[in-house]
Amino acid sequence: MTDKLTNSFGRPVADDQNTITAGPEGPALLQDTHLLDKLAHFDRERIPERVVHAKGAGAYGYFEVTADVTRYTKAAFLSEVGKRTDLFVRFSTVGGEKGSADSERDPRGFAVKFYTEDGNYEMVGNNTPVFFIRDPLKFPDFIHTQKRNPATNLKDPDMFWDFLSLTPESLHQVLILFSDRGTPKTYRHMNGYTSHTYLWYTDTDRYWIKLHFKTDQGNETLTASEAAALASSDPDQATRDLNASIAAGNYPSWTVNVQIMNEADAADYRYDPFDITKVWPHADYPLIPFGKMVLNRNPENYFAEVEQAAFSPGSFVPGIGPSPDKMLQGRLFSYPDTHRHRLGTNHALIPVNQPKGTMARTYERDGAMRTDDNQGGGPNYYPNTFGGPVPDPGAAEPGLPVTGSAGRFEYVHPNDDYEQPRALFADVMTDTDRSHLIDNIAGHLGGAQRRIQLREAALFYRVHPDLGNGVAAAIGLDAAEVARLAALDQEALVEATR
Repeated sequence: MTDKLTNSFGRPVADDQNTITAGPEGPALLQDTHLLDKLAHFDRERIPERVVHAKGAGAYGYFEVTADVTRYTKAAFLSEVGKRTDLFVRFSTVGGEKGSADSERDPRGFAVKFYTEDGNYEMVGNNTPVFFIRDPLKFPDFIHTQKRNPATNLKDPDMFWDFLSLTPESLHQVLILFSDRGTPKTYRHMNGYTSHTYLWYTDTDRYWIKLHFKTDQGNETLTASEAAALASSDPDQATRDLNASIAAGNYPSWTVNVQIMNEADAADYRYDPFDITKVWPHADYPLIPFGKMVLNRNPENYFAEVEQAAFSPGSFVPGIGPSPDKMLQGRLFSYPDTHRHRLGTNHALIPVNQPKGTMARTYERDGAMRTDDNQGGGPNYYPNTFGGPVPDPGAAEPGLPVTGSAGRFEYVHPNDDYEQPRALFADVMTDTDRSHLIDNIAGHLGGAQRRIQLREAALFYRVHPDLGNGVAAAIGLDAAEVARLAALDQEALVEATR
C-alpha cells in the first residue's frame, strides 16, 4: 500500500499538483498553506549556496530607451527616448552546483536589476522563452530531479526523466534544452526572456507584455561534443569570456523588445497568455524594439557584487506589475524568501542590491547585519506625527478582477501541451537541429530505466512521430511499442510504464 502524502506536520495532502487560485485562471491565494510550506522549506534546503542559479557571472551597464512606449506604461525609467538607467546583470547556469561547468546542458539565468528613480525594477528571466512547469507547487520537485540522488549523491537520469515523463507540459522546454540552444556558446551570445507575462499600465489602460532581450553579438551555440570538450578544458569559459570582453572594451549589448497584448484580448486568445510553457507567436504579437542594454563595467569583487546580488520578480516600479501566471505568483514569494534565508533580512542594504536612483525609506528596523544607521531616531511605526514617510496613492497598481471559488484546479485551458513543441520540431528546427536534438536526448535518456525511456519516448512520439521514432531507434526501443503507448491517454500510459 502506498503511503499517503502529508505536509510537514502530518496533515494529509489532497492535491500536490495544483495551487489554490481564485478560479481556474485566477491568481494564487495566500491561504494555500501547503504551497507556502513547500516553497519555504525548499528555499532553505541549501546553505549557503543558491538552491538554483548557483554558478554565475555578472556585470554593470545601462539601459537606454530607443522608442516611445509611454502609451503602454507610466514607468518613469521608460518615459522618454534616449533616457538611460544604470543596471546590473547576472547570468547563470540553473541546475548545477557552484563548481559546475559553464558549458553544461542547462537553462541559463538572465537576471537584470534596473536602478530606477522609483526604486529597483528587477527581471528574473532565462535564456528560453518557456519553462518546464506551469504551477509553483511542482517547482521544488522539479528542481530536486535536476540535483543529486539523495541516496547515491549522484546525478540520476531516472529521477530526471521520471518526473518529466509524468509532466507533459515540460515538452516545449525539454526540446529547447536538448537542442543546441541548451548549450550557449557564451553568455554574450544568448538571448534573454522574461518568460512570464507581466503587466504594463498607464493611468487609464492595462496591457499584458513579454520582454525579449536579443543579443547583438549573434545567437551562437555549442554542439554536445564542443560543450563536453570545454567542460574539460575550460569549465569557466563563459565567465571568463564575459569578463575579458568587457575588460577589453568590447561591450556586449542586447536589443530589448516587447510583445504587447491588449488586456481584453487575453480572455479569447488561442493560448493561455499566462501559461509559462507557451509562447505568444510573433505573427500574433510581433516584437517591438524599444531599448538597448549595454554591459560596460566588470565587478570589482565577485563575492560582494555577484554572489551577494539578489533578484526578485516582485521588485516592481509604478507602471509595471505581475500577471496571474501561477509560476510567477509562486516566485513572488519564493525569491525574496530565499534571499532572506541566504543573505539575511537586510539583504537590500548590500550595495549591489541598494537602489541607486532613490533612497529607500521604510519602517523596517533592526535585524542581523544592519549595516547603516538603522534610520536613526526616526519613528519605526506608521501612522505617526513625527515626519515619517507617508504612502503615495499615485503608486498604486490597478486592481486585477478575480472571480471563482477558491480551490485546487487542474489546468483546463483547451490547448494541449504538444502543439507548440510540434511546431518547434517540425517547422522551426532544421534537419541538423533535429538530428542533434535526438542525439542529445538519447545520450541522457539512455541512462534511465527502460520503462521510463518508453514513457518519455511515447511523449516525444505524440509531439511528432519522427521525434519518437528517432529517439526510440537511438536508444534501442521498439518503435511499434512506443507508438502503441503514445496512443494511450496519459493516465493509461503512466500505468502501463509504472
